[in-house]
Amino acid sequence: MSGTDPTALSATALARDIATGQRSAVSVMEAFLERIDAVNPRVNAIVSRVDRPTLLAEAREQDEILKQHGPIGPLHGLPMAVKDLEDVVGLPTTQGSPLFRDTVATSDSPMVARLRQAGAIFIGKTNVPEFGLGSHTYNPVFGTTLNAYDHSRTAGGSSGGAAVALATHMVPLADGSDHAGSLRNPAGFNNIYGFRPSFGRIPDDAADLFAASLGVTGPMARSVEDLALLFSVQAGPDPRMPLSIQESGQSVTQPLEAALKGRRVGWLGDLGGYLPMEDGILPLCEQGLSVLSGLGCAVEPVSIGFPMEELWEAWTLLRSWKVAASLGDVYQDPKRRTLLKTAAQWEVARGLNISGTAISRALAVRSRWFLHMASLFERYDHLVLPTAQVFPFAAELDWPKEIAGRAMDTYHRWMEVVILATNAQLPSLSVPVGFNDSGLPMGMQIIGRHQGELSCLQLGHAYDLATHWPARHPPAL
Repeated sequence: MSGTDPTALSATALARDIATGQRSAVSVMEAFLERIDAVNPRVNAIVSRVDRPTLLAEAREQDEILKQHGPIGPLHGLPMAVKDLEDVVGLPTTQGSPLFRDTVATSDSPMVARLRQAGAIFIGKTNVPEFGLGSHTYNPVFGTTLNAYDHSRTAGGSSGGAAVALATHMVPLADGSDHAGSLRNPAGFNNIYGFRPSFGRIPDDAADLFAASLGVTGPMARSVEDLALLFSVQAGPDPRMPLSIQESGQSVTQPLEAALKGRRVGWLGDLGGYLPMEDGILPLCEQGLSVLSGLGCAVEPVSIGFPMEELWEAWTLLRSWKVAASLGDVYQDPKRRTLLKTAAQWEVARGLNISGTAISRALAVRSRWFLHMASLFERYDHLVLPTAQVFPFAAELDWPKEIAGRAMDTYHRWMEVVILATNAQLPSLSVPVGFNDSGLPMGMQIIGRHQGELSCLQLGHAYDLATHWPARHPPAL
């Protein structure tokens, strides 16, 4: 058995060691629990922890199953903490809200059920903003999650707890979800990888099975190889989900190796000055683009050619409409309304006053946007732009009120850069691009064609092997 600390290994190597008997699930669990005890009090990423005796008993059971029957699946014995918007049977699903502080899940969500069937052991949950609203992970139930590289800064969100738990090696893999960059923004802010897949790639238990939601779930990891491992388990059709994509997880994650020479990459930058950007972000992304050029890609600037303010307005209408549908009953009760964060109250109030005609028009804009992006992908294999418009900001702020002297008119306007992929339901991989002079991380998005997940992963894998950002620059704890 190797003497290497299990928490220092990749998820792929760790899963292989457990499956071949080189490491026991018990020893792996003990190592990660010790790591969590040492690190989590400083960053507050993992919440609702399962007690140590229960976890060690589950790990021992996994070891016995391995001896008698072989591994349960590709995640056999791996400790995982699930985002606190997903149900894990027996654990609280608080959504970061005092309204649901004591709500305990009675079943697994479809995605969590797949992780369990693959052999994962659930050690707790990862922290989120209240109801997942806003790209800054703080809530009145568990408090604020702090950036892995600077504990005075935000972790991003809404998968901020997941990103920090990964970056600090408290878990080998993490799940996340993404509507307004919730997989991509915290990945960029914590020097890891986050992947927003196409809608329908990973089944969800949405209230309306026939509506293509703007939000999706996806994987996070410290390497693209590990990302593909988790994604292969999460992805795949589900007969209960009529809009699920009919391809297996393996078919969209392998092979990771591919010829990249001649791949065409369009650099969107700040959309010709439309998006305000904090100083230093574009140069870091341009260094990332030079890596893609070195891999044989043909990189060139491209103009977006679409009325972006119109797209923004359509997206905010659809978002408020969806939030009002889920939280409208709470808002209508004056006693419970006071327990909603200001951003949630604003979204619901706006959503309750949107007409059906306005929604229809917003959906038409979204459809035009998809077709416009499809036309760009006739010329390019990938489109690239920054993951965020600011570096991780002070943790005590609610959200950035201005960028480069330009005022932000809503709590999510500062993340407008992520809605391009969201509105078109395109796969988007956030990859690290390095650090500014203050040591704060940043990422860039690699957007692919509709249902082009494998192509994104292949390009990301080559980029990962060329840069090794998470491995070369772990946080100093």
